[in-house]
Amino acid sequence: MDRIDRKIIDILQKDARAPLKEIADRVFLSSPAVSARIARLEKDGLLTGYSARVDAARLGYLVKAFINLDMDPQRKPEFYPYIESCPNVVECCCVTGDYSMLIEVLFATTQELDAFINRLQQFGRTRTQIVFSTSVEHRGVPVDSEPDV
Repeated sequence: MDRIDRKIIDILQKDARAPLKEIADRVFLSSPAVSARIARLEKDGLLTGYSARVDAARLGYLVKAFINLDMDPQRKPEFYPYIESCPNVVECCCVTGDYSMLIEVLFATTQELDAFINRLQQFGRTRTQIVFSTSVEHRGVPVDSEPDV
């Protein structure tokens, strides 16, 4: 992967609907060359999909929260299918520290969040943080330079 591939990824992360011609102009290649690079990045698994950013509050999801779950590792085989089936779960990560899972959720009300937490507690102890505001929205993976390794 070279600097042009990185620039293409950066452009697509900011606007997945950017026209090929616009991307080509910005990286100083032809549209067919950019198309071939994008196809290769998809084939190699660097580009894994395309999505739209949505204003959750305008869809009625007024409560965003992060739930820490302390769970016995032997429960993971039953937990993973359960958490994957929950439509209000935006992301679930297995983490280090005092808790084993970090779960990001969106709900319309705190009552719905409370009911979800009650169901979640069948797997272990929880700690919840409700988000008041977000100063930095998800902004994609930095691709400007090589990562520090």
